[in-house]
Amino acid sequence: MSNYQFSLKPQKVPPVKTKYRVIKTALPSKEGLEDIKKLQRYSTHFANDLMPLAWFPLVWHKAVDFNVFDRAGNKWIDFTSGIIVANVGHSNEKIKKAIKNQIDQDMLHAYNYPTEIRANFLAKLISATHPYGEKAALFSSGTEASECILLIMQANGYKINKKRIGVLSFQNAMHGVTMGAQMLKGNKKVLPVYGFRDPNIFHLPFPFSWDKEVDWAKQFDNDMTEQVKRGVKIENLCGIMLEAFQGWGALFYPQAYIDGLVKFAGTNKLLIAVDEIQGGCGRTGKMFAFEHYKLRPDLIAMGKGLSSSLPLSAVIGSKKLLALAEEFDVDHSTHSGNPLSCAAGLANLEELQSRNLIKESARKGKILLAGLNNLKRKFPDRIAHVFGKGLLAAVLFKDPKTGEPEGEFPSRVCERAMQKGLLLVHTGRESIKIAPPLTIPDSALKEGLSVLEKSIVELDKSL
Repeated sequence: MSNYQFSLKPQKVPPVKTKYRVIKTALPSKEGLEDIKKLQRYSTHFANDLMPLAWFPLVWHKAVDFNVFDRAGNKWIDFTSGIIVANVGHSNEKIKKAIKNQIDQDMLHAYNYPTEIRANFLAKLISATHPYGEKAALFSSGTEASECILLIMQANGYKINKKRIGVLSFQNAMHGVTMGAQMLKGNKKVLPVYGFRDPNIFHLPFPFSWDKEVDWAKQFDNDMTEQVKRGVKIENLCGIMLEAFQGWGALFYPQAYIDGLVKFAGTNKLLIAVDEIQGGCGRTGKMFAFEHYKLRPDLIAMGKGLSSSLPLSAVIGSKKLLALAEEFDVDHSTHSGNPLSCAAGLANLEELQSRNLIKESARKGKILLAGLNNLKRKFPDRIAHVFGKGLLAAVLFKDPKTGEPEGEFPSRVCERAMQKGLLLVHTGRESIKIAPPLTIPDSALKEGLSVLEKSIVELDKSL
């Protein structure tokens, strides 16, 4: 992990003016610093005069399509989609219109009662995700969806055998921040504060694809053999929960490993659930990221790009499994199925389809990955790996002297790129993550790649 944080002391930076980028003030700007100081007083995020680890020293004023603006008139190309939310672009006109129409209908909140917009959105959701789901439970956050899936899997196993409530997940998977999600992740920082760890959740090591000497066709069975040695009883397992990819590095599972997982689940009658909160809705060039594998999950968690705007998440699956969510009263929350969110979600799915954005993600992804792999060839001592599919990618950096993962350099690259008018996902570790809106033009995508390259060149020379 990198301890590098961005200073709140305004820095003079070279001016930038292109079609897609404008930088004309020191950063943070005078106006932005006023807002940040107010946040320092009232927000938990600020403990000192440095920005929180994942934040840049700028204050968003508005975001339109693939651009972000501050109050001072600076303009950035957004390679983050607001952390993989705005798949169909920030402030999408059709989504805005749908939200305004819903407001004008005087229907802003209806708890969990039936509404016309909820019915229309659910019908569209199940149609758009065919053949993977028959019904859906709606929520307002991804972590709620993860919690729902955890309960459904355990409830399904419990009905077969009261001891059959064990769940397999993967170390360091990000399923959210609520207690069940933290248990699935095995968060070593948080679990001691809870005072216990769920004895029915077991963690497999993530299969890093750069381990070239591993026989991935056998590795899942080897991992399970180790779990059994540690006391895991296979007959007491009910399901497996996995992210479609591990987020910080856009790390996909080796296909042979997934094959072993699927075979094991089938033999032992385990449910497979996939967290598609980041990967869903076309991000990777397919509707779901798991479609890159030979895999058909029983349950799917969706969020983030499901609305490209307002809080909205969902769990989709069979009628039988979703009935368990209703039976155990975990199929709703106060704002689940909120009318405004459902209106946004419906317009979002319509935009994905009418503008062919999933195929566009696949096409533009070739441009993105070709550009990043070109950077890897130019900086073999700095860049260890490039991973990704569609408009999701990550560049993993290494220390040029030792070859070990290096976190400070990518943090500095993110800062330099921000000063040049490009926003990247700052992970705080050895990776830079890239996920622009699926609507980004080819020319803006290429310009962003050029800014990234210039940032690396400048820092490589200076350091």
